[in-house]
Amino acid sequence: MPKKRDYKADLLADLRNDSAYAAQYLSAAKKDSKEAFLVALRDVAEARLGVSRIARAARVNRESLYRTLSAAGNPTLTTLDAVLEVLGFEIDFRPTVIRRAAGSRLAPRKNIHGRR
Repeated sequence: MPKKRDYKADLLADLRNDSAYAAQYLSAAKKDSKEAFLVALRDVAEARLGVSRIARAARVNRESLYRTLSAAGNPTLTTLDAVLEVLGFEIDFRPTVIRRAAGSRLAPRKNIHGRR
C-alpha cells in the first residue's frame, strides 16, 4: 500500500521552495474569490516565514494578521502591501476588457485624461 501523502505539507513545501509556484497560487486564488486569496496568502505566509514573523516584519499586530488572513478577513491596502512586500511579491495591474451580454466586447473605458 502506498504511503499516504500529506497535501498541506506538500503544498507548504512547494510554496516555500518555489516563488513562481507561490505567485501562480496567489493569482489563481485571487481569480477565484477574495476569500480564497486571503487563505492562499496565509498559506504562503505560513510556508515562507510563519505568520508571526511576517507580522513582526510588516509591523502588523499578529492576532490581527491571523484574522485578516482568514476567509472572513478584510485587509486594508496598507496591510496587504506590507505583507506582500515582506513575502517578496507585488500586485500587478492590467486593463481588463468589459464584457456585455451575449459575449460582445467593449474596449476598456477611457481614463480621465481621454486616453485609452
